[in-house]
Amino acid sequence: MARMTSSARPYLNRRLAEFGTTIFAEMSALAVTTGAINLGQGFPDTDGPEEIREAAVRALRDGRGNQYPPGPGIPELRNAIAAHQQHRYGLTYDPDTEVLVTAGATEAIAATLLALLEPGDEVVALEPYYDSYAASIAMAGGRRVPVTLRPDAGRFTLDLDELRAAVTDRTRLLLINTPHNPTGTVLTRAELAAIAELAVERDLLVVTDEVYEHLVFDDAEHIPLATFPGMRERTVTIGSAGKTYSFTGWKVGWVTAAPELVSAVRSAKQYLTFVSAGPFQYAVAEALALPDTYYDDFRRAMATRRDLLATGLTEAGFDVFRPAGTYFVTADIRPLGEKDGFAFCRALPERAGVVAIPNAVFYDDREAGAPFVRFAFCKKEEVLEEAVTRLRAL
Repeated sequence: MARMTSSARPYLNRRLAEFGTTIFAEMSALAVTTGAINLGQGFPDTDGPEEIREAAVRALRDGRGNQYPPGPGIPELRNAIAAHQQHRYGLTYDPDTEVLVTAGATEAIAATLLALLEPGDEVVALEPYYDSYAASIAMAGGRRVPVTLRPDAGRFTLDLDELRAAVTDRTRLLLINTPHNPTGTVLTRAELAAIAELAVERDLLVVTDEVYEHLVFDDAEHIPLATFPGMRERTVTIGSAGKTYSFTGWKVGWVTAAPELVSAVRSAKQYLTFVSAGPFQYAVAEALALPDTYYDDFRRAMATRRDLLATGLTEAGFDVFRPAGTYFVTADIRPLGEKDGFAFCRALPERAGVVAIPNAVFYDDREAGAPFVRFAFCKKEEVLEEAVTRLRAL
């Protein structure tokens, strides 16, 4: 039988004591036990392109990547990442010194923050934020300073004056996510230009999570922050194959940045996973070479699903924020006579047979996020149609 030490000191490091089990694990378990449709965790219910899956099988059979791949990632993938950044955005990166392959974007975020932060450094992040941001900042000994995106005219908007006021002499870096999870906001060129101006003026590093770069809808445009004047040398850009190619379980992500920044991130990353996903790296290298028509078709398919879910939620009585990017819809539960997103989401599987995520878990200011819940639409159309039918019963 395990015994506590005489000091009865908690086993968990105090920096992580506030986090506990992620909401995604809790709600996915609830979906299993109730048989509810899981629109909570953001993973597709179908695989990506068959030729990319076959590329992984081919790599396995050919013995490519079955042993440790190179620490920075296989050359084929690093070259493909660099070619993608050049083709899509005109950004030139040296695949040998400015590209690093990681175990998904989650490791890229953790390794970047562990590498770049000293204890006490402040990180200004857009709130609501993906939950691993807070945990990674805490593990690095940093202090998060949230700047809240607030609902206005059907979208969540950034107050640039509030952002500027959040920067102090202790601020080390800005952590920016666009397209933004969970709100679906895509920062505009003007907003990004103002962020870039602030970073240059205050000599700040910037980490940009751009994993939803290919999921932008309508008139929205994804513009990498590294393309703005003065930003190429101070920006760490994070990308991922999981969201774009619908192979989230492969956990292949990457960092592109100036050599000094990549070297720093690699120093931390080598003591996390060291290397990962060997055969999948070869497959993702082929995926990045897919023609532009793939991305157009992918966006169109997801836009159809977005509209299906957003319309259904509106008809069910929610106040819906139709996203400009990502594959999540945020909805306000107050028109349903509800105000507590946690209670609503925990009861929803029994009430309607659907699982969602309470947005409050992504906020330091829990009250600001309390009435909002997030639904994922990266599911088959027939699954979304059934979910919408169930939700109308509310």
